[in-house]
Amino acid sequence: MRARLTRLLPNALLIAGAALTVAPLLWMLSASLMPSGEANTSPPPLLPSRVTFEHYVELFSHLNLARAFANSLLVSVLGTLCVLTTSSMAGYAFAKLRFPGREGLFRLLLTAMLVPAQVGMLPLFLMLKAMGLVNSYAGVLVPWLASVFGIFLVRQYAQAIPDDLLNSARLEGAGEGRIYRSIVLPNLAPVLATLAVFVFMSSWNDFLWPLVVLSDERHHTLPVALASLVGEHVQDTELMMAGAVVTVLPVLLVFIVLQRWYIRGVMAGSVKG
Repeated sequence: MRARLTRLLPNALLIAGAALTVAPLLWMLSASLMPSGEANTSPPPLLPSRVTFEHYVELFSHLNLARAFANSLLVSVLGTLCVLTTSSMAGYAFAKLRFPGREGLFRLLLTAMLVPAQVGMLPLFLMLKAMGLVNSYAGVLVPWLASVFGIFLVRQYAQAIPDDLLNSARLEGAGEGRIYRSIVLPNLAPVLATLAVFVFMSSWNDFLWPLVVLSDERHHTLPVALASLVGEHVQDTELMMAGAVVTVLPVLLVFIVLQRWYIRGVMAGSVKG
């Protein structure tokens, strides 16, 4: 009996922790489906008395949130693809290719990870202003062209690729580009899926940099657009919850699609550590 309780206690704690984590998200979804004003009653109901999608209709019709949603999707998808491309190439190069100054350059990149992103915003903004990229999608994308963390993550994972496999391909006449496409990328798939989830989530939820670099409302991303609605619709709890659901849903879908690869990447990293 004691052994059984010992096994059940950790599971019960995990279930309780999961319930506490999921409960606010479920109420957020429930509140977004409530009629106007119902979520502000005391105590607030757990379930809507009548399911309505009027708040979602208002977000995408009267408040023109569809454009902000498309802007965020564009920035997040392109930013994720850029980070995956640059991180996979640079991470593989630092792990397996020999070139002068490799170790020193890699240590310099690691030092850059210690600098908060907010510190570099002002000089980056001034550079983009001189280049005429302020208030443009290109300006928002600049911080997502490469990621030091992504390079570090891929480099640590790529070190496990057998050198004999790469040398055999070179002996068969394969060039570095062919080796990268046919051997390196398939082996890096789990860690790239993990990195894709991190980058997409970070770029999708990024608020400060788009707020700094974008002045035209037509270019605003979803977090900035939602923040601008708070002052005008601060009492519309159901509307704000609908906006929060719209913000969370794409990240959740990306995680569900990449879940199998994401778990493989995390588990592989834990085993190597």
